[in-house]
Amino acid sequence: MSAAPTLSVVVLAYNEVETLERTSRELLQELDRLAVPAELVVVDDGSTDGTGALADQLAASEPRVRVIHHHPNLGLGGVYRTGFSQAAGDYVTFFPADGQFPATIIGDFLPRMSDHEMVLGFLPRRDSSRVSRGLSLAERVLYRILFGRMPRFQGILMFHRHLLARHTLHSQGRGWAVLLEFIIRCSRDGCRIVTVATDVRPRTHGASKVNNLRTIWSNFRQVLALRKTLRR
Repeated sequence: MSAAPTLSVVVLAYNEVETLERTSRELLQELDRLAVPAELVVVDDGSTDGTGALADQLAASEPRVRVIHHHPNLGLGGVYRTGFSQAAGDYVTFFPADGQFPATIIGDFLPRMSDHEMVLGFLPRRDSSRVSRGLSLAERVLYRILFGRMPRFQGILMFHRHLLARHTLHSQGRGWAVLLEFIIRCSRDGCRIVTVATDVRPRTHGASKVNNLRTIWSNFRQVLALRKTLRR
């Protein structure tokens, strides 16, 4: 891009060949509607289904798209750390490539950035299984016990990139502990944060890569390590 973008939209992509192009096109259309200088940073997290090649094709046809490939797969935490370090926009947001979150969230969040340093989305309604809702509730209760009161968050966030320079993040695991650490540190530092209800759509292909016992257990261990870090 010839000039620094106002907004960086980081797309988290792991084996999402069926949905990546549709999700990317939807995001670009929303950016066109908003007429905001932006970049789409697709982070291919060691995909094995052709997602990486498709991402490269999108970048070749659209100058606002650039691709970063992970070899090997680094997990959700690795994707967030790459997005944190590589995003060039004044504002940064993350979207999964599965298309579950509508691109119109960007148009809802972006105007709020003039008065806030971080916007956190949450899901007021979830048409998920009873087991999934139970696991999600248990996770939220655990975080409240370990970290005290913190902003409500599920799904999409947007923040001023300067916040990354203000805080040193220590979490190195594969899960989303690095994002949790970022939100907690910003909250405790008096960052101007607002929470906003967002919509979520059913997946059209594949299954969730995060809402399972293996991932939750991995996140649990990382969260315990994070608690020790934050208490130092």
